[in-house]
Amino acid sequence: MVSFTVDEIRALMDKSTNIRNMSVIAHVDHGKSTLTDSLVSKAGIIAGSKAGEMRFTDTRQDEIDRGITIKSTAISMYFPLEKDDVADIKQKTDGNEFLINLIDSPGHVDFSSEVTAALRVTDGALVVVDCVEGVCVQTETVLRQSLGERVKPVLVINKVDRALLELQVSKEDLYQSFCRTIESVNVIVSTYNDPALGDVQVYPDQGTVAFASGLHGWAFSLRNFAGRYSKKFGVDKSKLMPKLWGDNYFNPKTKKWTKSGDGGLERAFNMFVLDPIFRIFDSIMNFKKDQIPTLLEKLEIKLTNEEKDLEGKPLLKTVMRKFLPAGDALLEMIVINLPSPVTAQRYRVETLYEGPMDDESAIAIRDCDPNGPLMVYISKMVPTSDKGRFYAFGRVFAGTVRSGPKVRIQGPNFVPGKKDDSVVKSIQRTVLMMGRSVEAIEDCPAGNIVGLVGVDQFLLKSGTLTTSETAHNMKVMKFSVSPVVQVAVECKNAADLPKLVEGLKRLSKSDPCVKTTLAETGEIIVAGAGELHLEICLNDLENDHAGVPLRRSDPVVGYRETVTMESSMIALSKSQNKHNRLYVKAEPLDEELSRDIEEGRVTPRDDPKIRARFLADTYGWDVTDARKIWTFGPDTTGPNVFLDGSKGVQYMNEIKDSVVAAFQWATKEGALSEEPMRGIRFNILDCTLHADAIHRGGGQIIPTARRVCYAAQLLAKPTLQEPMFLVEIAVPESAQGGVYSVMNVRRGQVFSAEQRPGTPMYTLKAYLPVAESFGFNAALREATGGQAFPQAVFDHWEPLNGDATEVGSKVNDLAVKIRTRKGLKPDVPAIDYYYDKL
Repeated sequence: MVSFTVDEIRALMDKSTNIRNMSVIAHVDHGKSTLTDSLVSKAGIIAGSKAGEMRFTDTRQDEIDRGITIKSTAISMYFPLEKDDVADIKQKTDGNEFLINLIDSPGHVDFSSEVTAALRVTDGALVVVDCVEGVCVQTETVLRQSLGERVKPVLVINKVDRALLELQVSKEDLYQSFCRTIESVNVIVSTYNDPALGDVQVYPDQGTVAFASGLHGWAFSLRNFAGRYSKKFGVDKSKLMPKLWGDNYFNPKTKKWTKSGDGGLERAFNMFVLDPIFRIFDSIMNFKKDQIPTLLEKLEIKLTNEEKDLEGKPLLKTVMRKFLPAGDALLEMIVINLPSPVTAQRYRVETLYEGPMDDESAIAIRDCDPNGPLMVYISKMVPTSDKGRFYAFGRVFAGTVRSGPKVRIQGPNFVPGKKDDSVVKSIQRTVLMMGRSVEAIEDCPAGNIVGLVGVDQFLLKSGTLTTSETAHNMKVMKFSVSPVVQVAVECKNAADLPKLVEGLKRLSKSDPCVKTTLAETGEIIVAGAGELHLEICLNDLENDHAGVPLRRSDPVVGYRETVTMESSMIALSKSQNKHNRLYVKAEPLDEELSRDIEEGRVTPRDDPKIRARFLADTYGWDVTDARKIWTFGPDTTGPNVFLDGSKGVQYMNEIKDSVVAAFQWATKEGALSEEPMRGIRFNILDCTLHADAIHRGGGQIIPTARRVCYAAQLLAKPTLQEPMFLVEIAVPESAQGGVYSVMNVRRGQVFSAEQRPGTPMYTLKAYLPVAESFGFNAALREATGGQAFPQAVFDHWEPLNGDATEVGSKVNDLAVKIRTRKGLKPDVPAIDYYYDKL
């Protein structure tokens, strides 16, 4: 039975010190949804016997069919903690009843954007690692994201049953394997840690690591065993915990603890923690029926008459669940070690809020004040059963959200003091997200996760809701993946076009990372993070959002245009009326600087003086140049820069807006093949302008400035950059040859191969061009007999060798192909096409 009512949850929402908002994050197939089941069954939402097999948080049909999570799912649970354990919580609490808002997120790298959206609204993360496979590429990605959002991690080492049943390891080997996994996680944590978080490395003897088997529904941390033995030995639990990990040995004869295992002593962890578990496994799986009753009696495990008739794995599951129930161990770890919203928002406010840290909204967020001005961040849209409508899913950081009063809904491009990208409307209803269903609630105070009805029409993917007149936005989320794989779609039946356009709007709402564009050629392009992501998006579009049959092209890859040297001469362009001339040069930007701009470390909103000092110190720019950056592009935030390098030219400020508009247009569609530009710095060196303002208006300047940018690009040895995947492949030694042969055919390069200690598995890391990745998984399976498991994530842009303007070169052929696909004139324009002769 469900052990709580919605009213109880609503009552707990007011106690913000007793709330824990947490996400479950991990590599694909490491057991997040299976483990979540144990927590859900503890709350009484599903039967204990089904936990581990039901995967309650996989709510979509395709998730159930494929056996992977695709969308993150939120669920709220009530959990009473033992009164004795409340004393162990190092932060302020009120009573022993806790509300846990849990978000189960996907592990597949194509859906990383869902993980980012989940991390933004939570304060703690349960990091799940498979004890056989260890820390994988996606584990590192999600951990890095969580630390960037200042989310505190705790670790669960899952699938311990595999180590015992399949690998049949010894106790000491298992202990060493645990040590290696914990060390790998701590290396990542210390690499990406934010000083504001303090030390968030995980240690078993501090209770921040649990060991579990999600499928069998059991788990333990050292706290559980320390609690058992503290009663037996009469020793304080907090003193016993550090003894159960590391180089601590107990001598049963002398009853003394030592630091060395001389004389054949067994490590305390193996002796006190692993020994009972190994004995249960041994006696049940080897059918030693005479030993089982005495063992159960010793461990105080009581079975019903029906359960006594079981044998083999079903009996093992039952006994282990009674001995070490997963729900209790994990929930205890979450409640004791993860921060409440009151604790977390103190240090998270700087990474969450864009405005000054002393305005009323920032203070209300820092204090998690339910009576302050309302600040809600909507991180994603969740489709409802009502077709075409969405719940806005987000977190209340300050104030109390309720239906009725008018609030200002601010999109990501909102600037305080302006009306753009904001609308004032009232919220229709507030709901509590409960996995497969929702429950209506009257209002929702600060520190909670909530679903809102009626704001989906005014927001695209994410945004801020506030009642304060002066509030800035909450910071926009940075995704670790970018939509690099594109496909063109069209209706099979031309009459369905309006439905398709409507469906595309809904699709771009429902997924944080998908991008839909209508090209000038009339093509409708959908871009996703990878093959699987694109496939899921197109199926959603066809079956749910648009509901019309579609025809798809083969997937194509978006390229970027760049330059490899400074313009060989200054490009000049005259305006149509011959009264204005612009002189511009192009040069390449450092790859690191392009990345800094893309990742938001250098932005147009920075203080120009501080930004100039950073560019001068880090990248050797001239400070006066660096202070004169006019704009970034495309979309005012892209990795291209336009700066004013002129000296003492009149009327320069008057043409600035026109030049900036032209630069945005030029960088969005480059000269080579109308792909976006990346990593180019344009310097305007001089200009001759007409004395009368009427002759230097936008109509004259914009086309001229765009032409001169193209000319400067073509004079600077232009080329294309292609997107590259970082592929991590888990493969046994015998099948490695197959991986290398597939990689060679597809221009991939393997740059590291490591064996996982204690297993026959190797982990290969390689770079693979996205253009060559279609059908890669199938080819790899074929070449290795299905023994290789690849995981690909977008990593970087790689420039292609050669000059794109040189007819016959490989880059030129590629540019021609892209132009042909887009319906442009096939030849790459020669410089004299743009370059007006004097």
